[in-house]
Amino acid sequence: MATEMTTPTADPDDARIPDTAAGGTVILLNGTSSSGKSSMAQALLEVLDGTWFHMPVDAFHAMRCDHPIADEDLQAEIDRTAKGFHRAVAGMAAAGNNLVVDHPLSRRWRLLDLLDLLVPDDTVLVAVRCPLPELERRERERGDRQPGLAALQYGQVHAHGPHDLDLDTSLLSPQESALRIRDFLPDRPRPTAFARLRRTVGNQD
Repeated sequence: MATEMTTPTADPDDARIPDTAAGGTVILLNGTSSSGKSSMAQALLEVLDGTWFHMPVDAFHAMRCDHPIADEDLQAEIDRTAKGFHRAVAGMAAAGNNLVVDHPLSRRWRLLDLLDLLVPDDTVLVAVRCPLPELERRERERGDRQPGLAALQYGQVHAHGPHDLDLDTSLLSPQESALRIRDFLPDRPRPTAFARLRRTVGNQD
């Protein structure tokens, strides 16, 4: 007589997708190359309460293989990466994670895409500003950035309209900037910059 085979009963918790009580907060640091976004983000991780992730767009570009890209294909490659990055940010926030995101809104479509993806009341848009001569000096000293990139982005990143908070990294250290953001978070005004931009900029396109 054949013996009936039975499958061990699986732990029901293994198959249950964890609940997400609420979406996470996104601090979006918007500034040119060499404006100090990454240093500010690292300082924020040290002073913010709870668990936060630093998500820089540069980390996504760094995941790409080393195969050469033709000049005529480069912008499309960058755009695809940025579009995927936006969705990764939105997905992490939707799962309840708090994020510090550094990403230059140097192309209008980047802002429009994020306005569709992120929850306005949970998004804090920070203008990371720095005078152009100081940006150019930092580029020269760093030596790991495309010369002139900051100048190319300078007139674009903050052209779309309001931010929730403006910080000048030529006057404030990363630690001072981080403390200002931390202190701003609990009682930040409503509607947020993202809410205002969604009603104005988003409706124009």
